[in-house]
Amino acid sequence: MTAGRFRSVVALAALGAVAWLASGCTQEQQNQIRRDIQNWTGTDGVLEVYAGNQVVKRFLKIDKLSTALGTDDKQPRHYRYGYGVLDDNLNGQVDAGEKRVYFEIGEYNAYVFFENPK
Repeated sequence: MTAGRFRSVVALAALGAVAWLASGCTQEQQNQIRRDIQNWTGTDGVLEVYAGNQVVKRFLKIDKLSTALGTDDKQPRHYRYGYGVLDDNLNGQVDAGEKRVYFEIGEYNAYVFFENPK
């Protein structure tokens, strides 16, 4: 068996195993599997923070938003965090000089997180 054919057989077997496992899962378990895969592969997310009906901050190229957990009690904290490029001029694209930054967003902030449609 050639190396290419072997990889194809392994990939097909892995896909079959995932499908078999997913068929016995609840909808929430299937959603968790989908989120885990997306966390592994990443996404091109956009986070817009609003003040009233106006965008005041925008972060681009976000892989994921994470919910903070307490170190000792493992309880969810009241904010989400992630890394993304701060879109200083709010034009929706990464320009020269715009840098990747760490950010936190509180649960009482008005924000929208979505996959970049471009």
